[in-house]
Amino acid sequence: MSEEKRVSVVIPIFNEAGNIGRLVEETLAAVPDTLLGEVIVVDDFSSDSGPAEVLDIRKRDKRVRLVRHLENAGQSASVRSGVSAARFDLIATLDGDGQNDPHDLPAMIGRIAPAGDNSRLALIGGVRQKRKDTGSKRWASKAANRIRDWVLHDDCPDTGCGIKVFWREVFLKLPFFTSIHRYLPALFQTYGYRCEYVPVNSRERVAGVSKYNNFNRALIGLYDLVGVSWLRRRTRHPQIREDG
Repeated sequence: MSEEKRVSVVIPIFNEAGNIGRLVEETLAAVPDTLLGEVIVVDDFSSDSGPAEVLDIRKRDKRVRLVRHLENAGQSASVRSGVSAARFDLIATLDGDGQNDPHDLPAMIGRIAPAGDNSRLALIGGVRQKRKDTGSKRWASKAANRIRDWVLHDDCPDTGCGIKVFWREVFLKLPFFTSIHRYLPALFQTYGYRCEYVPVNSRERVAGVSKYNNFNRALIGLYDLVGVSWLRRRTRHPQIREDG
């Protein structure tokens, strides 16, 4: 396997004790050594023992890294901190609650095109099958995906799914805002790149509680949707060539 297909797995957490240690161990076991470059856990100023779980694993495996925020900044900022700190060109993300299955990563990594490939395939997104969440969350997610697709036309069936694989260079080109992790497919497309989506496993949360509810997510989502819609209409990113 070429070096360019080795991946930095970025996992944002906020108070995920009881989940994150298990998830890091699973990731180390699920992603072959030929693919796995490192696992970066980004702690968003947790007040529990989650970071200690990560440091215990790091004692045994130096591919595991812990990056810590000195204040709470949100999931998107955590993803950006992890991508910025990454040592490899290919990024994979997992939600820190353990509901994403790291065993889905090898196939997703194998599917993405090499950097510079003419297909411009730059992001592989997961689509959760038999989603393990409350009925109200599943309903709200379906409604939000339909509204978003109606406005943005990004053809992404599950933009909120945390498991994604993408090229670091492309992500770092994007304008940052505090909910960008929910709009990556639309923004990758805005910048002229292609996205594909694959079915992935969905699992029950084992410990802790969700940090979101339907009401606050809906309010923020509508606000961001207006902004991303404006950005898509106003962005021009033409292909270029150099002659001579």
